[in-house]
Amino acid sequence: MLIGFGLGYTALNLMGGQSVAVQKHTIAMAWSTLQPAMAQAEAKAVRGAVAALHHQPRSHRTAAEAKAFLSGIRLAQREGVRAGCRGQLTCMRAVGLFWSTQSGKTEDVGGQIAEAAGVEAQDASEVSVADMTGYDGLIVGLPTWNTGADEQRSGTVWDDYLEEIKAADFCGKPVAVFGTGDSVSYGDNYCDGIEELHNTFQAAGAKMLGYVSAEGYQHEESKSVSDGKFLGLPLDQDNEDDMTEGRVKAWVEQLKSEGMPL
Repeated sequence: MLIGFGLGYTALNLMGGQSVAVQKHTIAMAWSTLQPAMAQAEAKAVRGAVAALHHQPRSHRTAAEAKAFLSGIRLAQREGVRAGCRGQLTCMRAVGLFWSTQSGKTEDVGGQIAEAAGVEAQDASEVSVADMTGYDGLIVGLPTWNTGADEQRSGTVWDDYLEEIKAADFCGKPVAVFGTGDSVSYGDNYCDGIEELHNTFQAAGAKMLGYVSAEGYQHEESKSVSDGKFLGLPLDQDNEDDMTEGRVKAWVEQLKSEGMPL
């Protein structure tokens, strides 16, 4: 009941418009006595808080307040589990996998990576950059749609997030990028989007993982290749889809060995 009350109080503050930003240290203090065995009670409290939002008259809440509330709930849930397992030998660590797509291929690949890694794949347009900073690690994917462009190469929501990511705090957070492209028809700009998203997170202080050798690909040129390696995992669903499964499995194991908390 104490958990539900504490979370409900945070929810009321958010819905009342008094605060649309959840401070991590405040949540951590509120959840400092949570133990792993209380995970079910935590989930019940979250469901109750969400139900409270649904019962709030629509005239009394805006879309922005609702989004802020739900972001707060997700953050509270993650911070609660972390507080509860603090000092234990094993602790739940959350890795977020976010994709954005034009043709559906990046979504498909994201699902395969998620299955291999044991995480949930989510559409990047359904979360905020602030949400992403709350994860212990990130796997992010995009296509290269604006071929040959110097910037905003994916043609997806990632293009809108670039400046916001640079201004956010990803200091030391492990981040890995995957991308989809056509190494035959667009072999001169194969998976160029990987480099742009890689450099953006790197500029925000992230620890970049998952570089892959450029050997074995059919492309001619790519902005995403540095010193013989792609700055992430490139996948060609148009010409090399039969190689995707093996590449994905090898990459996930590589990420684990490099420190991604999977």
